[in-house]
Amino acid sequence: MPLILYQRDDCPLCDRALAMLAEARAPEFDTVWIDEDEALESEYGHRVPVLRDEAGRELDWPFDAAKVRAFLVAP
Repeated sequence: MPLILYQRDDCPLCDRALAMLAEARAPEFDTVWIDEDEALESEYGHRVPVLRDEAGRELDWPFDAAKVRAFLVAP
């Protein structure tokens, strides 16, 4: 399941999200930095960090390891 984590530079919540992904033992994921991208800022600016799967489902912050695991196994 290809995953994307949308985040920004100097984001303490993004750092916490990375820790939650590690705790949940999430598979490898790509990081997309929304800084300096107007379209991504518009979509994710107030929501980051956001985890997105290949089906387009999104898990907005706040999340913990349990929510990440549930997200990863949900259909």
